[in-house]
Amino acid sequence: MQPFDLTEGSSPIILGFPHVGTHLPDAVKAKLNDTGLLIADTDWFVDKLYSGLLEGVTMVRANFHRYLIDANRAPSDESLYPGQNTTGLCPTTDFDGLPIYKDGMEPDADEIEARRLAWHKPYHDALAAQIERVKAIHGFAILYDCHSIRSNIPFLFKGKLPDFNIGTNEGTTCSKCVEKTVVSHAMGAEGYTAVLNGRFKGGWTTRHYGDPDNNVHAIQMELAQDTHLVREESPFDYDDKKAEALRVHLKAILTDLAALAPHLSGNKQ
Repeated sequence: MQPFDLTEGSSPIILGFPHVGTHLPDAVKAKLNDTGLLIADTDWFVDKLYSGLLEGVTMVRANFHRYLIDANRAPSDESLYPGQNTTGLCPTTDFDGLPIYKDGMEPDADEIEARRLAWHKPYHDALAAQIERVKAIHGFAILYDCHSIRSNIPFLFKGKLPDFNIGTNEGTTCSKCVEKTVVSHAMGAEGYTAVLNGRFKGGWTTRHYGDPDNNVHAIQMELAQDTHLVREESPFDYDDKKAEALRVHLKAILTDLAALAPHLSGNKQ
């Protein structure tokens, strides 16, 4: 199993998919308990949701599951949300705070480092290379990081999550026009709710690569899974009717982002 799949395109947009993969090596599966083997905390069908929405888009898709190692966490494993419940670089609990490993079989420091080198690093090497390639073509690059999550997870946040959760780390990871383009579409989408820099302000990917002063703009979109799944529990099935309604808005977002070239080529505002 390769750590990632890559589709190279000519657009200034790069789509990152760090959490759609479901692969777990047999040696890791053997250490997981029944909760872990459910792999419930997958960004189910998010790559399918964005497929075909923008011609020429570049896509970098992680094939490994976040329980192996989380491609949206810092290699140092520092918390993205200090003081709040979250999961780490190699999670030992699920999003409900339940253990995912059999007793005493959690990865140690050496195993975590081995996983980082085998899976996390290749994914990010590919993502970084695509950012540089796209920037060389257009003078800028927009990394749009694609995510989804259950809309109700009391362990992580109170109440029901909005449908569109946009993260720019308080406006630091992209230009104002990139942020405004995404926010205006999400806020204006009839029948949907949206928030900017709410519970999710952008993960490590967005914060690490977003550098608008150097013409690299990064933004995270965390979608509530009830916008495109039949149900937010196993079995996690794609709802074609819901998804097609949502795809209209996602297509508009990506299309307008791709049209920002006159504003972003060497222009930081």
